[in-house]
Amino acid sequence: MNADLTSLRSEFPLLAAAPQLHYLDSAATAQIHRAALDAVVRHETNRRANVMRGTYALAEAADLAFDQARQTVARFLNAAAPDEIVFTSGATASLNLVAQAFGNTLRAGDRVLISVAEHHSNFVPWQMLRERTGIELALIPVTADGELDLAHLPELMGSNCRLVAVTQCSNVTGAWTDVAAIVTAARKVGARVLLDGAQAVQHGPQDVRALGVDFYAFSGHKCFGSGGVGVLYGRSELLAAMPPFLGGGGMIGEVTFADTTWAAPPQRFEAGTPPIAQAIGLAAALDWMMTLDWAQIHAHEQQLCGLLIEGLQRIPQLRLLGPAAAASRAPIVSFDIEGLHPHDICQVLDSRNLALRGGHHCAQPLLAALGVEACTRASIALYNDEADIRALLDGLAEVRRTLT
Repeated sequence: MNADLTSLRSEFPLLAAAPQLHYLDSAATAQIHRAALDAVVRHETNRRANVMRGTYALAEAADLAFDQARQTVARFLNAAAPDEIVFTSGATASLNLVAQAFGNTLRAGDRVLISVAEHHSNFVPWQMLRERTGIELALIPVTADGELDLAHLPELMGSNCRLVAVTQCSNVTGAWTDVAAIVTAARKVGARVLLDGAQAVQHGPQDVRALGVDFYAFSGHKCFGSGGVGVLYGRSELLAAMPPFLGGGGMIGEVTFADTTWAAPPQRFEAGTPPIAQAIGLAAALDWMMTLDWAQIHAHEQQLCGLLIEGLQRIPQLRLLGPAAAASRAPIVSFDIEGLHPHDICQVLDSRNLALRGGHHCAQPLLAALGVEACTRASIALYNDEADIRALLDGLAEVRRTLT
């Protein structure tokens, strides 16, 4: 690890308290940064109150902090305005919000295009919409190394396509999506683009305007913030044209027995008490992230990813899933060892203080396309170092001695 990055691990309370732990499961949940945890505690101990319509000082302080959190997220994503930021309970809720609210503007015969590489949270809601409304659902296939195969994108899209919903990078292979190609093709037929950024946000601030997407979803716990909070970015004109997803307090204009009118976005999509403290914690994490040298961090993560791939390729009967080049993927590395179940592999590794994830990773269509039922996944973040990679490779040698 670069000397400038060596202190990062100490900024994460759990990692600082467990120096023996090799945490390689950040694609599932990244560790919370001290600034985010401090922000949550500060809010809960100094200004815990509900937001919206409180007229006493404590509630007004909570309002201000919540509004500032929305502004911070807008800066992190380079959104045009804070009102384009909707707080949800996580990326899954954000994706379901679009499937429900934008989905209610679609009709039978309209097409939604997704990919084989999607997490179930960007797959199942569209199947549910198909059952409910009769939309067409089409799939972008993947290549042998798990990248989206865009060779036949215009035909797949068709003139009736209304939305393309894809991952920014795979949570299994780490393969990056060619977002520019998808946005260009979508614009030719007037389709909107939804990007699932859950696996991209921990690797640096995003620019939704440069990406050219209409919707962007992510979770706070993936980018060093609190659990239980997520974000949906949506272009203001699209949010304004969408009906609400949930009904209740805070999302209305006026309620009578005869009729109800809706609040303007984003409040229209934030029924009930929002995740106040969690949003404030997320904002603190994003503020911290925006101070970092991401070129240096990307080089560090890519170097570790390359070191891991090189070591895995020397292990007999191990199949690497995804692109062979570290530069072609986020630092997410999944593999299959012939004859060994990922759960058994992870249990042996756990005995050596290595935290990895084994299973289908909520991406069964992708694993089926790659010809495996389950796999073992190591995911690298900015607080990892070469010692973590060496420990994993040594641990896999123990796996082979123990299980084969």
